Amino acid sequence: MIRWTYAFVDRPAGRWAEARAFWSAVTGTGVSALRGDDGEFATLLPAGADPCVKLQAVREGGGAHLDFCVADPVAFTAHAVAAGARTLAVHDGWAVLASPAGIAFCAVPWGGEARRAEPLDGISRLDQVCLDVPADAFDAEAAFWPALTGWATGPGALPEFRWVRPPAGLPVRVLLQRLADPAAAPGAHVDLACGTHREQVAAAHEKLGATRVAEGAHWTVLRDPAGGVYCLTARDPYTGTLG
Repeated sequence: MIRWTYAFVDRPAGRWAEARAFWSAVTGTGVSALRGDDGEFATLLPAGADPCVKLQAVREGGGAHLDFCVADPVAFTAHAVAAGARTLAVHDGWAVLASPAGIAFCAVPWGGEARRAEPLDGISRLDQVCLDVPADAFDAEAAFWPALTGWATGPGALPEFRWVRPPAGLPVRVLLQRLADPAAAPGAHVDLACGTHREQVAAAHEKLGATRVAEGAHWTVLRDPAGGVYCLTARDPYTGTLG
């Protein structure tokens, strides 16, 4: 049973300070002390609630991944493998795995997190990891993630999307996006729910150094100062749903 979830924002080590400053500002959180052998991990700390977003400095590239917090990471890892995952690395008490398409995620111990933070200023919340899936792997991924999590699933607003929704109280949703380019590599990015305030939030992010990349029917694509792409969506920041 998944007890909590973390969205990890992965950014190049050379832009690590910029990533920490930007994501702290746009989520209204503090930044923990750096952890890891090279200071490559940080947690975004909301006031009066438990964190659900972490940052990682990576050697190359950058995107996002999910951590699933569970009571027994060993048992969850075995469950994930039975559902179709591959084990990439096993550490002391936690493991790195990959979905059938090669999208990385982690099984980690639950630390008692239970209090979800309110949306920033009542209008935006980082609450979703979108998995960018090549078309030929989409059906397998759409079957894998509900099997892994045990969460409800259903079609998105457009045919290329499918959501995987956690029980009430868990802070991070999963969205699968089928990529049009069959040669595209699988990956992931984070999404913020902004409801009807998407333009207001986009303007605020631009003042902090983000740049616009594209506009969609229900989303705005931005690039942060560390070079990573993410989306603002028209989903409600309290419910996570569209419309």
